[in-house]
Amino acid sequence: MLLDDLVTLGVRHLVVSPGSRSQALALAAAELERQGRLSLHVRLDERAAGFTALGIGRETRVPAVVICTSGTAVANLLPAVLEAHHAGVPMILLTADRPPELRGVGANQATAQPGMFGGAVRLAVDAPVPEGSGRQFDGLAARAFVAAAAERVQGVAHLNLPFREPLAGAMPDWFSAGEARDPQGIVADARALIPAEPAALVLERGPRTVVVAGADAGADAVILAEQGGWPLIAEVVSGARYGRDIVHGYRDALEDPSLGGRIERVVVVGHPTLRRETARLLSRRDIDIVALESTNEPLDLSGSTIAAAAVSVAPGETDRVWRSAWAAHSEAHIVDLTPPAPDTDGLASTDPRTRLAAVRAELAAVRTELDRARLVEGVWRATWPHDRLMFGSSRLVRVADDVLPGKRVPVHANRGLAGIDGTIATAIGIALSSTDAGVTRVLLGDLAFLHDAGALLMPDGEPRPRIQVIVGNDGGGTIFDGIEVAQVASPAAMTRVQLTPHTADIEALAAGYGWEYVRATTRSELDTALLAPISGPQIVEVPLDR
Repeated sequence: MLLDDLVTLGVRHLVVSPGSRSQALALAAAELERQGRLSLHVRLDERAAGFTALGIGRETRVPAVVICTSGTAVANLLPAVLEAHHAGVPMILLTADRPPELRGVGANQATAQPGMFGGAVRLAVDAPVPEGSGRQFDGLAARAFVAAAAERVQGVAHLNLPFREPLAGAMPDWFSAGEARDPQGIVADARALIPAEPAALVLERGPRTVVVAGADAGADAVILAEQGGWPLIAEVVSGARYGRDIVHGYRDALEDPSLGGRIERVVVVGHPTLRRETARLLSRRDIDIVALESTNEPLDLSGSTIAAAAVSVAPGETDRVWRSAWAAHSEAHIVDLTPPAPDTDGLASTDPRTRLAAVRAELAAVRTELDRARLVEGVWRATWPHDRLMFGSSRLVRVADDVLPGKRVPVHANRGLAGIDGTIATAIGIALSSTDAGVTRVLLGDLAFLHDAGALLMPDGEPRPRIQVIVGNDGGGTIFDGIEVAQVASPAAMTRVQLTPHTADIEALAAGYGWEYVRATTRSELDTALLAPISGPQIVEVPLDR
């Protein structure tokens, strides 16, 4: 009944990790798949299951349901739960448990599951043991769905479900027939729980304003900047790096007294995390900071940030001088990494020397070895609005933030806590739930790839998503070269506990998990890999110098 109600409310994806205590839920999920009422994804590892659901929630903004058994299975969901909480991504957990009489007495696979996720869930219910008709669960699906997805800020709902033996039995006839239990009543229950929309905060035009777009800001930040005529500082993970107001080279601009030093107000959309310059700006107490609420942890680095559920821009004239100053800076800081166009005149020349020089120049361009900037530019250039692009938390995302121009691309990144875990599983969830889109690409470093290598395992019989995992492999955690530890650690200690070098064979891993593998060392090889048609999962390895 609980699963049927959730499907009635709009759940379309369910991720299951197998287990004994959760067998009744898993069998009901399989029946719903048989009826064609949802897509079922089975994952052996609960951590991968949680992040797969996170990716689905990221892409669709509708919660995927995660089902797992009791004990450590539940604990393995914590990384994905924390990321969903801090990023404002919807998710519903159904965790099977021992009945109350078997808790705290040393029973097998029993631990304190109620409250396990603490304040990282928007709803936590330790449900009663199911008995009889199951009417004791009436309204529970509506409460979970609304808490996870239907309120202004999205997040995680956790329903802990204890079961007594026998753990499975015959399904009700109405359920086996594919009939929804009470669709109108269930939807009405959910609508009654949704709070009214709050009034928007009106932003007057007077103060010199910039819009800062962090992770998951999307088109809202672009529209706000356009309405106000304000410069747009858009992190590459924001999905808002396009439009006439984006600022290239924004890190330098924020440090420039004539630009960043004259800011009087900042409007924040999404969750900015990439740059210290942005964090310093948002920590200033001498300017007004307004942050649109989008996650379960309010942004308030300054101690005086105004939280707003929504904003609107007051009528009036645009400050053209302010806008033009930022536009001039932006134009001067565009990084052009586009390969030079072939010298068609030289290649067609009848003069042997001219033609030979043109041929040599073209060959040199084709054979140009990849570095980080050329890698991120190549991926960005190959990705379009019908595709999806996910950035892992690695050195590459910072390079991308520095050099990539404006382009309207659907971008994802797990920047709620900016961990490296679950990157591949999240991208797979995105790909599985965007089947009408193009290719889902995830760009990450080698350590983030290895950290989530188990997510490469997908069961036979499930759809093989069109996904490219592009691994910039420099043999270790070279992101640490750019922070304080590199200035104080000895070379031996730096290598031992920070860089963690490895000799993992990524091609062998691809073969073991049944993924197609491509190695790209030059720009032309990368372009070929990214532009060639793919029908299933593929790993593109790009060796990089440290």
